[in-house]
Amino acid sequence: MAWLVIILYCFSLFAIFLFALVQFSLGLNYIRSRIKRKKEPQKCEELSELPFVTIQLPLFNEKYVVKRLLDSVSKLNYPKDKYEVQILDDSTDETTEILRDELPKYQEQGFDYKLVLRENRIGFKAGALDYGLHNAKGEFIAIFDADFVINPEFLHKTLGCFNDPEIGLVQTRWEHLNRNHSLLTKLQAFALDGHFSVEQVGRNFGAHFINFNGTAGIWRKKTIIDAGGWEHDTLTEDLDLSYRAQLKDWRFIYLEEVEAPAELPMAISALKSQQFRWTKGGAENFVKLFPKLLFSKGIPFKHRLHGLAHLFNSSVYLFVFLAALMSVPLISVVKMDESYANLIRFTSIFFVSTGFLMFYYWLSFRENYSNGLVKFFAFTFRFLQFLSVSLGMSFYNTKAVLMAYAGKKTPFVRTPKFNFLSEKKDWKLNSYLAKNLRFSTLVEGLLCLYFVFGIVYGIVNGMYGMIAFHSLLALGFGTVFIYTVTERKL
Repeated sequence: MAWLVIILYCFSLFAIFLFALVQFSLGLNYIRSRIKRKKEPQKCEELSELPFVTIQLPLFNEKYVVKRLLDSVSKLNYPKDKYEVQILDDSTDETTEILRDELPKYQEQGFDYKLVLRENRIGFKAGALDYGLHNAKGEFIAIFDADFVINPEFLHKTLGCFNDPEIGLVQTRWEHLNRNHSLLTKLQAFALDGHFSVEQVGRNFGAHFINFNGTAGIWRKKTIIDAGGWEHDTLTEDLDLSYRAQLKDWRFIYLEEVEAPAELPMAISALKSQQFRWTKGGAENFVKLFPKLLFSKGIPFKHRLHGLAHLFNSSVYLFVFLAALMSVPLISVVKMDESYANLIRFTSIFFVSTGFLMFYYWLSFRENYSNGLVKFFAFTFRFLQFLSVSLGMSFYNTKAVLMAYAGKKTPFVRTPKFNFLSEKKDWKLNSYLAKNLRFSTLVEGLLCLYFVFGIVYGIVNGMYGMIAFHSLLALGFGTVFIYTVTERKL
């Protein structure tokens, strides 16, 4: 039994180290990219002729934000006769009636807005996008989720990149309308800034596989068709199509300088549903795509390796949670046989991994949170908050990963939108928020107590090396538990 604990713990720490090492390498790529862009700023070519564009807006029960979205599209700086808007509405609430009331106002102004309804929600978002694609007139397909406020210059800033016939997708960077609303939104912005600055830029600069982020991007229609179209056998159809397209030799461009403002989930239940979908979808795509990536010919080794690591990213939660669980009985193992004491020193790899991740997030924090040098202590405090809550989400996300590998299918649960910019209603009254406590919430509370016990147990036995780790775990699970319980009482 002792050896089982040791093997599981050490293997998990090593897997986390490999994940952090990949992120560190992307950070180095990001630095190289910044140096190059100072000499040669990244910019799409000027358009010699304006192409016709189809804008797809996939909706499901978006009554709080749908009016803002329609208004945002109407402000695009692009000729009305050069684009159409497909409103792909699968709603089961009053959203559809709001659309029927609002659309005539825009149609009378000459906007080509089309309300597209289906008889069922087969395939969820992927099914809606595929359904609309068959009637799309545009050579290019721009996609926006309901919570985005579209940059009026979006089309002008992106379409010029398609002058290169090998480019199949242009993805832009998410910006956050409510990043400073609460601790929850600050931590989400912290994490997403890392992805949208360091990771996406690092992958793109290294010519590695990157992904469409499901929104705020524009596709060449031919690329979607050539890659096999939208498929809905995973929860992250965007990642799936991205890899199938790049395996067909289409190239992608990521424009960090082009911002796409949107709202972050302001409720823990909304964040959990989003994280579950992203995490499970990522693991589903690893199962689906890794054989193609592994055995496809003509892919350089480093791109193949980075692609496999990218697809496996979400599965790191499994190793984080496993290392956390094993860390408490490991104290007993060492106590029973002091010859295992050197194993505690192996936990130093955790601190190396943490250092790599700090470097990765420091790069985006420095760029996005300050005009000058950010005080390192402020960054460290924010990073530890983020790390703790991420650890606290590890059980919920591990469940998502295991369900993916078991092949268990789950519905596409959309993330509730709030319309942060509206002052008419308190977001806590949002009718889409989950009201019932789940069993997983109880488990998160028990895990908080488990790691509090780990802290005490380590102190009593004079093993102080685990105290920092267990403190972050107890604080993280406690934070997630309290947020969840408090929200359900509102």
